[in-house]
Amino acid sequence: QVQLVESGGGLVQPGGSLRLSCAATGSIFVINRMGWYRQAPGNQRELVAVITSGGSTNYVDSVKGRFTISRDSAKNTVYLQMDSLKPEDTAVYYCTYNVRERRFSTARDYWGQGTQVTVSS
Repeated sequence: QVQLVESGGGLVQPGGSLRLSCAATGSIFVINRMGWYRQAPGNQRELVAVITSGGSTNYVDSVKGRFTISRDSAKNTVYLQMDSLKPEDTAVYYCTYNVRERRFSTARDYWGQGTQVTVSS
């Protein structure tokens, strides 16, 4: 089993910054990719950013140039640096990892518990 623990959410004014962290513990052989999703009230969960094991990144158009995903492989941790925040960024943010727990096991997705980000004056 793999556990993901998120931190870093909170209340910030428009134009401000926050940094989310997500650390994985448990049985991990390899992490294929890490990502962040978000879900605002009444909306579907959407992919915000993803980073692969090779370091490639991808972002939803609405956050390009403002958000940066990065990772610390030694710590099995992924980060989401969020700058120039807007009220429409308000949502619960979830991290997700695609993990193989053992050499020949099938990869599966794990999710964090979610952290609230509120952008408001």
